[in-house]
Amino acid sequence: MRLLITTALASAIALPALAADPDLTVFDWAGFEEPSIFQGYIDKHGDSPTYAFYGDDDEAFQKIASGFKADVAHPCSQMVSKYRDAGLIEPWDTSKIPNFDKIDPQFLESEVFKDAEGVWYIPTDWGATAIAYNPETVPAEDVSTLQVFTDPKYQGRVSLPDSSDDVWALAYLATGTTDWTDVTDEQFAAAADWLRKAHGNVAAYWADPSEQAQLMASGAVDIAWSWNDGVTYLRADNFPVAFQRAPKEGSSTFFCGYINLKDGPGNEEKAYDFINAWLEPRAAKALLDTIGYGHTSTEAMATIADEPAVKEGLSEVDAPILAQTPNDPAQREKQLAEFEKIKAGF
Repeated sequence: MRLLITTALASAIALPALAADPDLTVFDWAGFEEPSIFQGYIDKHGDSPTYAFYGDDDEAFQKIASGFKADVAHPCSQMVSKYRDAGLIEPWDTSKIPNFDKIDPQFLESEVFKDAEGVWYIPTDWGATAIAYNPETVPAEDVSTLQVFTDPKYQGRVSLPDSSDDVWALAYLATGTTDWTDVTDEQFAAAADWLRKAHGNVAAYWADPSEQAQLMASGAVDIAWSWNDGVTYLRADNFPVAFQRAPKEGSSTFFCGYINLKDGPGNEEKAYDFINAWLEPRAAKALLDTIGYGHTSTEAMATIADEPAVKEGLSEVDAPILAQTPNDPAQREKQLAEFEKIKAGF
């Protein structure tokens, strides 16, 4: 079943899944094609951009590095250095982005994103990765610790993301490491050993949040290491799901945004129209309602500050947090290679 899902997904990746405005191609995660998030673009141009989808950051990079053409792409923060080092992106002209100064400065602190050469990244959205579980089958005390993922009681009842960054964030947290920007060989080894134990409980690695939601809704799994969107999708279908963001070892946060790809086939001005639509304050409510994520604009976040979904899924928690910020590219490659071994049973 997993092989069939993966094969079907791979055959769809990097193909224009939603052909609309031919002058702008957006390479994105599935789910972000929701028109209400970039309504300003539709108001101006009468249609959505053309979308092509991917399910994993590293896979998206490989597609673009291999020649797939798009105008903008939506990597998470730790990937931006790879695109820069490979010469695949160019800086944004922030004079064309009126709401650029509304982006919370914390999302632009790294010189990977903003330096003397320009602004290479427009952070747009952020979320949490934590334990999604069925409270009708899993007692709350069981998910008070990340060790639930290695508990023999849940063998074959667990799902993890098919994403190296997310599983390593989990493994580091579970073994006491909360900062992945300075990982020792001993910490890496401890996390790898833990991840191998967790692998023994995994029924399936989910490729995208829709697949994770389907796995839980079908009853195939009871517990998943989940982004906000998987929980949002399940609740939209009235499935009983809880989101434990404060196990004793902690949970993770991430943020993502848009890069301006070199030699894009479309209209450069429309790329700016798309970004400007994303940074409108009204985009925050649409982003929260459809995917469950927060917005990087302080002005936009102010419009949804009192929403229950913000308080549950995006507020501060009393537990350690591993922030998935840019880390050593060599360390990422090491983690990616080890994850592939673990999935293969080695």
